Amino acid sequence: MDYEEMKKRKMEELQRRQMEEEASAKISSMLRALLTEDARTRLNNVKLVNNELYLKAVQAILYLQRAGQLQGKVGDEEVKALLEKMNVKREIIIKRK
Repeated sequence: MDYEEMKKRKMEELQRRQMEEEASAKISSMLRALLTEDARTRLNNVKLVNNELYLKAVQAILYLQRAGQLQGKVGDEEVKALLEKMNVKREIIIKRK
């Protein structure tokens, strides 16, 4: 691997990181407008533990907002209920014959 190739890869990585940071900032801004402080705190705690669940919840909240189904700011109890619905774990049972 030569110097130019390494330089190109580094630039691509920096651009990818910058795009991710911009997207994250945009999502945070939208959530700030849609959620109460307690609800945002709960979602941020979920993000630390289960990023996949956090992303699903954010997608659901943004979908509901676009569909016009949110009235005012979403509170902690609504976010908690949404997370409980989304975190239902499916149990797989294997029966032996």
